[in-house]
Amino acid sequence: MTALPAPFTFSQSSLQNYFDCPRRFELRYIEKLNWPAVEAEPVAENERRMADGNFFHRLVQQYLLGLPADKLSRLASAPEASPDLLRWWDNFQQNFRSLTDFGSLHPEAVLSAPIGNHRLLAKFDLIAVRDGRATIYDWKTYHKRPKDEWMAVRMQTKVYRHLLAKAGSHLNGGKPFAPEAIQMTYWYADYPSEPAAFRYDAAQFKRDESALETLIAEIESSTSFPLTGDEGKCRYCAYRSYCKRGARAGDWHDAEAEAEAHETFDINFEQIAEIAF
Repeated sequence: MTALPAPFTFSQSSLQNYFDCPRRFELRYIEKLNWPAVEAEPVAENERRMADGNFFHRLVQQYLLGLPADKLSRLASAPEASPDLLRWWDNFQQNFRSLTDFGSLHPEAVLSAPIGNHRLLAKFDLIAVRDGRATIYDWKTYHKRPKDEWMAVRMQTKVYRHLLAKAGSHLNGGKPFAPEAIQMTYWYADYPSEPAAFRYDAAQFKRDESALETLIAEIESSTSFPLTGDEGKCRYCAYRSYCKRGARAGDWHDAEAEAEAHETFDINFEQIAEIAF
């Protein structure tokens, strides 16, 4: 068995993969196995939806960086653009009419901090800072709105708030954000009036830190990575045929979040704000 590299850069995505299925984590991050199975059916529709989601994120990023909204709107309404993309962009424009509403903007911010013998890293859609308080915004283009209880326990919610409290002081004049000053908001492009907001506090910060350290120590010391007992998750896994857990992918309408695009980082690590080892 190939050992976990040390130090290893953990993200919310890799931790969620381990939480969902240790074997998936091993195949993807340790053995680095490429397996051609599609993650959701129908393939063309799933790929189009993911491409539209990526394009929407890019439009919002450019808008937050100061590009004129009318020029971006022309891209969203181009003949080759999908109705989904135009609807999401229109919803965003209607809900976030002025950049001054956000405070100080930090789109596509990347934060990193050591955790045990490894590193924890996250790339944020937007961190907005005003008067010592910070709101993490994450744009979601899900077909169905997830339940708040489901989002509350996702690794993304834990990792993003924890990292901002631990490694975000440079966004606050050199002073760490108090956990109570942090909120994470998921904004759903198809449900613009139904965002999910999760506040933070010192007690939750300590629980998250303990849980993340324990989980990473478990991964580090693991000598076996068993398959998940929840075979429903295998329907949206690229390794399902490799693991003999079925050949056909599940419908993306039923579990779109499970088939969400995996994080990819094209990052110069020397430029990441982090806490030194």
